[in-house]
Amino acid sequence: MQTIGIKPSLSGSGGPLLAGVAVAVAGVGAVLAFADSDSVLRGPFTLFFLLVAPAAAIGAVLRGLEPFGRVVASVAGAIAVNLLVAQGMIATHSWSVTGGITAVTVISSLVILPSLVRRLGARTERRRT
Repeated sequence: MQTIGIKPSLSGSGGPLLAGVAVAVAGVGAVLAFADSDSVLRGPFTLFFLLVAPAAAIGAVLRGLEPFGRVVASVAGAIAVNLLVAQGMIATHSWSVTGGITAVTVISSLVILPSLVRRLGARTERRRT
């Protein structure tokens, strides 16, 4: 007799809800930084954005890795992106908070763009067949 294992559903664990909250917090952090707000939450939320935006972009590109390896690689990549942006801005004497957030946003967008294009291309190919 063969036993069929049932994998637990991710939807019951709050995964999508947690991802939505993370996106909201990161977005609020970016908006507070761009608006130059004097809110107490500006610092922590902006730091959260600076870590999550590149990590999510790098994690989306690394779909082939196991989950733990993808988390480690994406967090390390996010730290590297932030350090390289800061080092480049300091070296060119053009340091500013909004400039750093803009640079990290642009780099994260450019990293995730090929993954999104590939996913949309696969979706249109499935519709054709």
